[in-house]
Amino acid sequence: MATQLKRDVRCSEEEWAARQDLAACYRIFAHLGWCESIYNHITLRVPGEDDAFLINPYGLLWEEVTASNLVKIDGEGNKVGDSPYPVNLAGFTQHSVFHKNLPHAHAIVHTHTPDTMAVCATEGGLEASNFYSCFFDGAIGYHDFEGITVRSEEGERLVRNAGNRQVLMLRNHGPVVMGRTIQEMFLLYYMLQRACEVQVKTASLGKPIVVPSAVVETHQRDRDKQLTAEFGKLDFEAWKRKIDTIDRGWRD
Repeated sequence: MATQLKRDVRCSEEEWAARQDLAACYRIFAHLGWCESIYNHITLRVPGEDDAFLINPYGLLWEEVTASNLVKIDGEGNKVGDSPYPVNLAGFTQHSVFHKNLPHAHAIVHTHTPDTMAVCATEGGLEASNFYSCFFDGAIGYHDFEGITVRSEEGERLVRNAGNRQVLMLRNHGPVVMGRTIQEMFLLYYMLQRACEVQVKTASLGKPIVVPSAVVETHQRDRDKQLTAEFGKLDFEAWKRKIDTIDRGWRD
């Protein structure tokens, strides 16, 4: 059964649900201050379609994104359908290689928040010095800065440096976080953002206390017990309720 969208765009019920989740995610990030004007991206694979993705309309603030104005694109970043909005192809150059090559890259976010960028620009990157960063110890890839990620030949190196990890820190740039679901991606990003915020604040106070590797292992073992298919769902639904109290327009 098809759902009628605004501007006479039609899609499956599954795609409409994905559109609403992605629009909600943009609004949540905007509410939390994790956006960069009209730039950066959160992309989501269209359910049931191997080479179709949803992305934000280029030129809109994240707080303006709605389910119906998200742009559907193919694996090369070309628009599918007759959306009036352009797409920032420079941003999708990076996302496309992950979507195509990594099975855990169903939902992807790349941001330029000051704290995550600061950690990306620090020798040593994220260190196991706080509750949140211990979750990521040994589970982050790093990619050296090569300028704006608009050249396709960089894609092979991006994928290689990501490997099977869900977080890739682009040095001197910003993080890329990937999830098997949009809910998983959201919660992973939430924890990474917190980890970076605490690390930056700790650095301003003095030398951090690095957690011993044996304790990190215990911490991660207990974390792994929580990594089920439901990971992130309760968090995501809670934040959807929060943004509904501000503006329900993202649902349209």
